Amino acid sequence: MDIESLRSFIAFVDTGSFTRAAKQTFRTQSAISMQMKKLEEETGQTLFQKKGRYLTLTEQGRLLVSYARRIIALHDDALGELISHQSHGPIRIGCPDDYAQSVLPDFLSLLLAALPNVSTRIECNCSTQLRMMLDNGELDLAILTRAPEKEEGYLLKHDRGVWIHGGFPELLDAEALPLVIYEADCKFHSTAIDGLEKIARRYQLVCATSSATVIKSLVQRGLGVSAMASSSVSAELQVFDSRAQLPDLPAVDIVLAVAPVPHYLLGTGLAAELCAQYREANSR
Repeated sequence: MDIESLRSFIAFVDTGSFTRAAKQTFRTQSAISMQMKKLEEETGQTLFQKKGRYLTLTEQGRLLVSYARRIIALHDDALGELISHQSHGPIRIGCPDDYAQSVLPDFLSLLLAALPNVSTRIECNCSTQLRMMLDNGELDLAILTRAPEKEEGYLLKHDRGVWIHGGFPELLDAEALPLVIYEADCKFHSTAIDGLEKIARRYQLVCATSSATVIKSLVQRGLGVSAMASSSVSAELQVFDSRAQLPDLPAVDIVLAVAPVPHYLLGTGLAAELCAQYREANSR
């Protein structure tokens, strides 16, 4: 099976979209369709089925996923080993600002232990923007938030959303609950506001930002409460318990997504291994 067709196949599995798969692999959608047709001809199996308006994997398609990941990983590891002594550029890593303190340092330590001579470049942005950068070939890796039912990337950790304050629990008594939260493309933003509206709780959107530093600074000054992943809660912040009667926030997965055409030194095999090491180190 053609390695580039398998990359396109996995890009579709991870993104759930032939449009994004085409962007990530720098091909047209018609080229992706031809690759998928060729894969079906080579395997003699129907890999996709239509469910409503969407294409999903058949049982045979799901079976191919694990083999495709292993084939790509072996290919990338072999290529990386063969060219490891050549000059190469930095590994470009994307990370949301709220994980820059809680997730990135531990992951980067594992990466540098595996590749001690590599250099990195870090781009902080929201998960939505980082996905676009992956699609455009501007990143090699990205730490992202995904819904637990999705297959995107390699799992770093399971997490959950919490409501937090900076030592000002009396803000709950305000006529309109002051909110300092992430921008609208953040899962916690939409869930927090939808949840408040469903229980008819008045609120004031004081600030929406992609910066965790801004959120934490404003919350510490008592300008509002916020919603974020529990792993992003620093020592100076406090978590509201159930007595606050605030809406439940969703569970999320924090994952590492790898560009379909990865950096020569860091293929999918090593990425998966680093994520496994991260999970083990953070489960102790």
